Amino acid sequence: MVQVSGPSWWLRAERAARSLKATSRGAAKARHSVYVILLHDARKADPWGVYVGQTSRDPDLRFDQHKNGYKASSAAKRFGVRLVLDLTEHLNPMLQWESLELEAALADAFRAAGVPWVEGGH
Repeated sequence: MVQVSGPSWWLRAERAARSLKATSRGAAKARHSVYVILLHDARKADPWGVYVGQTSRDPDLRFDQHKNGYKASSAAKRFGVRLVLDLTEHLNPMLQWESLELEAALADAFRAAGVPWVEGGH
């Protein structure tokens, strides 16, 4: 389990992520994943946040693409610290339709858990 020092909301975010289930996980054509990138912007009063995305690529490759500016979220490119696979490994891989639904559901769950800065999830 990842231990992040700083965000007071981290344990609530972990619980929120683990509360979600992917019904198509491991299905024959399951090739999509949801992923979470830890964000940090020292200029903010609460500098930690998360970016939620979905991809047909390996999440590690997708993180590198964000950081290199390829089809990148500006928040993930500028403030992305690292990929947090622990929050989504129980969901992946899944079918595309479900990755789109769970991307939004995960972002909503983080907001409901009190994460002050959530990007992506659409």
